[in-house]
Formats: sequence, C-alpha cells, structure tokens
Amino acid sequence: MAFLRWLGGLIILFWLIGIIFKIGGILINFLLLIGAFIFIIDSLLTKRKTI
Repeated sequence: MAFLRWLGGLIILFWLIGIIFKIGGILINFLLLIGAFIFIIDSLLTKRKTI
C-alpha cells in the first residue's frame, strides 16, 4: 500500500501548487478530494504492526 501513499502525496502536492499559483479552479478541489480519499483508503487497508 506504499504506492497509495505516494499517489496521495503527489496529488496533494499538485493541489498545493495549484493553490499557490492560482491555477486549476475546480480541478484543485477535485485533487484535494481524491488525495484525501486515497489517504483514507490506505489508512483503512494498512495493517498496523503491534510491538
């Protein structure tokens, strides 16, 4: 599931770049939603190791 973390991180990075440079409009909001969804799915599917 490390791939989902990288993918979610990249989407959030592009979202932040869009916010900073004021480009993208509604696309920025979709990127935020997709990034948040990927992080939630990854956190739910990743098994935690107990010590």
